[in-house]
Amino acid sequence: MSQTLTSTSKRYLLDTNAAIAALRNEAAIELVLEQASGYVSVITLGELYWGAEKSAQVQDNLRRVDEFAARRNPLLCDSETARRYGKVHAQLRRKGRPIPQNDMWIAATALQHDLILLTKDQHFQHVDGLTVESW
Repeated sequence: MSQTLTSTSKRYLLDTNAAIAALRNEAAIELVLEQASGYVSVITLGELYWGAEKSAQVQDNLRRVDEFAARRNPLLCDSETARRYGKVHAQLRRKGRPIPQNDMWIAATALQHDLILLTKDQHFQHVDGLTVESW
């Protein structure tokens, strides 16, 4: 299944920490996203739903994640994502620079769709070809 992305000056894939900042309506990330397209991987959504499920206010947080997902253009994983994941995993292993499994999937999604990864996590800097920005 192919997904078409909109074109603007900057297009970001939000890592989980960026998505959490957006959910909290942090001013700094809102400024970045006002002038760009913001996407989210289904992997990040899974992490957000997990956080909601383990919270004290499950139903309220699930609703917030649902609303966030509806506004942030969720990107699915497909066979191309899997191919890129395999490449990212192999490159990081050769470098001796492992990162969490979910983060490799998120990086693969950003690479597949030629998106800038918006994150506070420094370990993404080790992924070849990935453009990373913070806010």
